[in-house]
Amino acid sequence: MKLINILTVLIIITTPFTGCVMKGKNDQKDLGYRSANILEVEGLKFKDLNENGLLDQYEDWRLPTAERAKNLLSMMTIEEKAGMLLIADIRMGGEANMISALGIDTGETPVITTDFNEEDIVSVLNQFTGEELKHPVMNAVGTTKGIKNFKLRHYIFRTNTPADSIAKWANKVQELAESDRLGIPVLFASNPRNHISGATLGTTQVVSEVFSQWPTELGLAAMDDPEMVRHFAEIARQEWLAVGIRKGYMYMADLATEPRWQRIEGTFGENTERAAAIIREIVLGFQGDSLNSSSIALTIKHFPGGGATENGFDPHYSYGRNEVFPAGMFENNLIPFKAAIDAGASAIMPYYSLPKGTKYEEVAYAYNKGILSDLLRGELGFRGIINSDTGPIDAMPWGVEDLSIEERYAKALEAGTNMFAGNADPGILLKAIKSGIVDMKFVDESVFLLLTELFDLGLFENPYVDEAKASSITGSYEFQKIADEAQRKSIVMLHNESDTLPVATGTKVYFEIYSKPYAKSVRGGGDVYIPDSYTHFEFVDTPEEAEVILLWLKPAMRPLFPADDSPLQLSLSQCAVDVNYVNSLVVKKPTILAINLSNPFVINEIWNEQSKQNYLGLFATFGNTPEALLDVVSGKFNPTGKLPVTLPVSDEAVTNNKEDLPGYLEPEGYALFDFGTGLSYN
Repeated sequence: MKLINILTVLIIITTPFTGCVMKGKNDQKDLGYRSANILEVEGLKFKDLNENGLLDQYEDWRLPTAERAKNLLSMMTIEEKAGMLLIADIRMGGEANMISALGIDTGETPVITTDFNEEDIVSVLNQFTGEELKHPVMNAVGTTKGIKNFKLRHYIFRTNTPADSIAKWANKVQELAESDRLGIPVLFASNPRNHISGATLGTTQVVSEVFSQWPTELGLAAMDDPEMVRHFAEIARQEWLAVGIRKGYMYMADLATEPRWQRIEGTFGENTERAAAIIREIVLGFQGDSLNSSSIALTIKHFPGGGATENGFDPHYSYGRNEVFPAGMFENNLIPFKAAIDAGASAIMPYYSLPKGTKYEEVAYAYNKGILSDLLRGELGFRGIINSDTGPIDAMPWGVEDLSIEERYAKALEAGTNMFAGNADPGILLKAIKSGIVDMKFVDESVFLLLTELFDLGLFENPYVDEAKASSITGSYEFQKIADEAQRKSIVMLHNESDTLPVATGTKVYFEIYSKPYAKSVRGGGDVYIPDSYTHFEFVDTPEEAEVILLWLKPAMRPLFPADDSPLQLSLSQCAVDVNYVNSLVVKKPTILAINLSNPFVINEIWNEQSKQNYLGLFATFGNTPEALLDVVSGKFNPTGKLPVTLPVSDEAVTNNKEDLPGYLEPEGYALFDFGTGLSYN
């Protein structure tokens, strides 16, 4: 097969993806099929998906998607409708379960294949927190059973494996779906795959080296460059499209107003305007002006904003259920979501939290009619899919614990939720529908929206991808070249003592990367990094040999899974950094300090009025490569990044912060470095 066309890449970079379909209404669509018969009508070809020998409206690609969805809905059984309302994890052959896919050590070494995984995973424990569930939950279902028996058509794909393997496996799953009664295709969704994550487990990032590697979401915000963000989204769109992943469980429009929240790395910072501008470019870059066969549909989360969580605790846990607004900034959280809606976001995901002390009912957002129907649909005008986060029915039913599972489904559907994540078995939902507990009106409304998205994405015409081409597109040289530029643009220079930086060519540099697993007590230093080929500096093995020390700290915020209700802390000594070691190292030679920010860490144990004289410079990074940092330190790349969050001056300042108030609006004395800080060499 041909390698990716470089000209195509250049066109993408200079010409925004608009989502326009170039073919006319009656121009032959490209059809992809494995078992379906082909009907020829008026000189045009159509797939006979239900094998009745007739061209049904839903098979006629000339018709508007709404008409096609309405027609297909009329043909579906209750079982097929119930299956359509669930989105569950799906695994490749040999893959154990979601936990292993997230990278948690299970003691197993799975050999992942392109075969179907036919094993059901039923758990008595919460798949995230490990807490005991009241009822067993099917986290994943065998592939054939899920598609043929349970009629599932929406899946969350979390596996990290080569691109051609993903493409081959995805095609096999689509072939299985095509052979089912109505031939409804599958929609694969994924969490972000294109970022070098610097955080401890707790984000939903899929760690991957298959796709082009960019700074973290917080790093994209640090670039303060909407045009580059659009380039990112357009490139990632092509990579996802190449392997058959057609929906993003992303991105987070939450504002980083509570610095202790463990998911800040996945946000676009604390500033509403910057976050909104990025979200807009993200949506347009992935989806285009409207959904079509070249789009990746997005699910923007977590409505109405999860950043104002009480004391930083996350609502995956009962003690973190409350979202609070002591500064009265509820409306501020909505601004990035308004940008997503305006850009045409296909879906929005409510969080597990419940609003505390507002005019709204104190129930989790997936059950909250005031939030979903009145605010999101009514006031904000959202017309797309409302997709629950994983597990609000069975695992995190905050505010509705006394309701039965059937009643929870009914309340959530009536509130406005259209799709449920976290359970692969539609049995209880089906029972609730058949018994009348769930109003069929809400089921049909939801299924209609879900079918419309499938039609808009062109999956009924061709759900298949070119397996041979997948590897040449994902992570291509041209794509990674642009990602490398973004990595450098995201680095923020916070201090340059007497303008001594950049470091001169030929300087002897001791480069230590300090990264340790989270623990309350850690000892010792990090790892010496000597690049294979970086000629600007002479790299040495010890601080004593060096003229300059480059120390790159990667603090580890307490993991989200598992966690407890003890106070969350951001001081470096509580985030896997031996501050005594750092302070003893930096007095040996002039030092450049870089800190990777997955959260707004408190750095006063090593950076204060007495110690900062030991440092030539201070940088903030966001999941970058060592070479990206070296290029900035050496002056090969002039730093341009701007802080996307405020760095607090102390633990006390963090404890006393108002959860919904951006750091730049906190009282004077809160900030060590303000939001938007960023120096350059000229």
